[in-house]
Amino acid sequence: MLPGRDLQQVLPHGVNALDSRLPIQTGAVTISHNTWIHRIARITIVQPLAKTSVTPNQLTTVRLIAGVAAAAALAVGSPFWQQAGAGIFILSMLLDRADGDLARLTGRTSPGGHTYDLIADSLSNALFFAGLGIGLRGGEQGLWAVPLGMLAGGAVAAILWMVMRIEESDGARAAELGGFAGFDPDDAILIAPIAILLGMPEGLLLAAAIGAPAFALFFAWLFWRKK
Repeated sequence: MLPGRDLQQVLPHGVNALDSRLPIQTGAVTISHNTWIHRIARITIVQPLAKTSVTPNQLTTVRLIAGVAAAAALAVGSPFWQQAGAGIFILSMLLDRADGDLARLTGRTSPGGHTYDLIADSLSNALFFAGLGIGLRGGEQGLWAVPLGMLAGGAVAAILWMVMRIEESDGARAAELGGFAGFDPDDAILIAPIAILLGMPEGLLLAAAIGAPAFALFFAWLFWRKK
């Protein structure tokens, strides 16, 4: 990934690196930093912090803390804490988009920061499903909810491992997929907290226990192709 100051040099005159509507081309992958979630995070988090001493890695740390807090709330299992966990996880998602934007704006991008961001993403997403499964152990799926949550969370962790391995061999962002209509594939995780807010946690758990391993198998195929 280009440092923020280098990114600004390749943009048209008068276009700021933070505000750009342009996707960034890396190899065969189109990387968008202007999805709808990025735009919300930019207005609510990045712009107020741009001239402060807050660092991108500090935002990533807060994102991870929020992700763990969301998982803990979901693990309680009551409707109130499910709703709270969903809300906290949406905040965690916004922080995830904000840390990269802040890094690009201030020229503080780094391979280490990118790796830390990936790890925080994986842990937050994996713990979300693990916490959801624990919290639903008294529901329709009974104690099966716990291994279902672990299965979905484990698949998310496996995807991260494969992403990191692909990037080790082909460079940063090599494992990213192109976006469309203002959304990137990783924005699909937003479906999870929305499903909980709409009162469908058990359906979400079952779908995640099927869909996350299937997506992990897709990434395994990608990884095999790139070897």
